[in-house]
Amino acid sequence: MKRVLPPFEKDLSRASTLPGFVYKDADLHCEELSRIFAATWQPVGNAVDVAKPGDFFTCEVAGEPVVVLRDTEGVLRSFYNVCRHRAGPLVEGKGTRKSLTCRYHGWTYATDGRLLHTPEFEGVNAFDKACFGLVPIPVATWGPWVFVNLGAEPKPLLESLGRIPTETASYDLAGMRPLARRDYVVECNWKVYVENFLEGYHLPIVHPGLYRELDYAKYRVDTFESYSSQYAPIRKAEAKPGERPRQYEGTGEDGALYYWVFPNWMLNIYPDNASINIIVPVGTDRTVTIFEWFGKGDVDIERIMAFSDEIQKEDIGICEAVQKRLGSRGYPGGRFSVKRENGVHHFQGLLHDYLTR
Repeated sequence: MKRVLPPFEKDLSRASTLPGFVYKDADLHCEELSRIFAATWQPVGNAVDVAKPGDFFTCEVAGEPVVVLRDTEGVLRSFYNVCRHRAGPLVEGKGTRKSLTCRYHGWTYATDGRLLHTPEFEGVNAFDKACFGLVPIPVATWGPWVFVNLGAEPKPLLESLGRIPTETASYDLAGMRPLARRDYVVECNWKVYVENFLEGYHLPIVHPGLYRELDYAKYRVDTFESYSSQYAPIRKAEAKPGERPRQYEGTGEDGALYYWVFPNWMLNIYPDNASINIIVPVGTDRTVTIFEWFGKGDVDIERIMAFSDEIQKEDIGICEAVQKRLGSRGYPGGRFSVKRENGVHHFQGLLHDYLTR
């Protein structure tokens, strides 16, 4: 029998957390892919990989095969990576092409999606090539990233980002180049990982190293229509004798911006580098977390990645432990910290809206 989400309580002080089945139910997982991931702007690649005419890369969004390319006229386009003949694959990976040819029966398409060539198709009646072009997908860029949205007539990408483009304009994100990427497989539901990111409540217990870097008393999460931002000022104190050198230089309230955009990606911005974290659900209890770093000038990426890896391993441990216990008879549900968990409550409200609208 299909299980139904409980009503969402907008008053944080009265609200309860989502019940455990929400993180375990296979039917709900399929609904999330369809109603959420296929209806929101998803970061799928880097603009540098489709900089020149003919450049392309492939990806998957909500279970759908997608190709993003720069056509021969220089227009950025995206299509379902599916031949209109009998659903064969067109391209894999990334590279440069003057046309797209199906690897099943050889149907060939122009880089603008038009069907050009259909081998041995003579004698087929009532067939118009113009009606069998590739199915397009809305695509846009911001900063160094490419986004697609599988939804019908989505609102523009920049509109969905609210004030983020304005607040980050001085960092010249578009001028940053890819530096490194690391993927982690986490044995938990994607929502467990997102909710962990959206609160600093666990910092003193789970992340002692990060806790030492940040001024926890001033840590806060501000929520907006479809995203939230985190204010996490850096401590002014110097490292004590015998302690590891501090990860973040600079003092007090300068130097860092942290954003989360519904449903599944985070942006961390510093004066000389930025990182995007993309949370990809691959099952009810398995998630791939993609970390990719960008920068300009001389960036000590190895040091940055090492500290990030330490924090990530701590997060993986606690998220996997939580996932195992969400189905327990000992967890009928919980409550929120009004001071520390408004970001999680905001996320659960958006989730409820998309799944019940």
